[in-house]
Amino acid sequence: MRVDFYHLQSSSLERALPALLERVVAAGKRAVVMASSEERIEALANHLWTYNPAAWLPHGSAKDGFADNQPIWLTDQEENPNEAGVLVLTDGMAAAFQVTFERCLDLFDGTAAEAVTQARERWAQAKQAGHELHYWQQNEAGGWAEKVT
Repeated sequence: MRVDFYHLQSSSLERALPALLERVVAAGKRAVVMASSEERIEALANHLWTYNPAAWLPHGSAKDGFADNQPIWLTDQEENPNEAGVLVLTDGMAAAFQVTFERCLDLFDGTAAEAVTQARERWAQAKQAGHELHYWQQNEAGGWAEKVT
């Protein structure tokens, strides 16, 4: 499996996540976004409805139901009810079930020392598991540059 680590520096998760999910959906893929709590899921769901009046990212959560109809599923559980190929980890989440996905996007706050330390631990675990690893660092404009590891 391919695991991409996204080092957030110049913008928040709320700014970066929709752009990455737009790319996933445009590629014809489904995603599971895993966050730290039901409250966080609800906040992300509300944000995805309103982040850009000209865009629309179809998504749902357990509160909405109908997982099989949702291109993007928001959860705080280790699950893949919409048969997604892409797992998006936020809030320092780690998932033991990653191998059921084609690709994993691990987004972490590069301005928080603890988040960086935890991301390094997840990187080491993914490397030990034999995954294909990629590291992306956010630039000041909010874009991404892949760094050689």
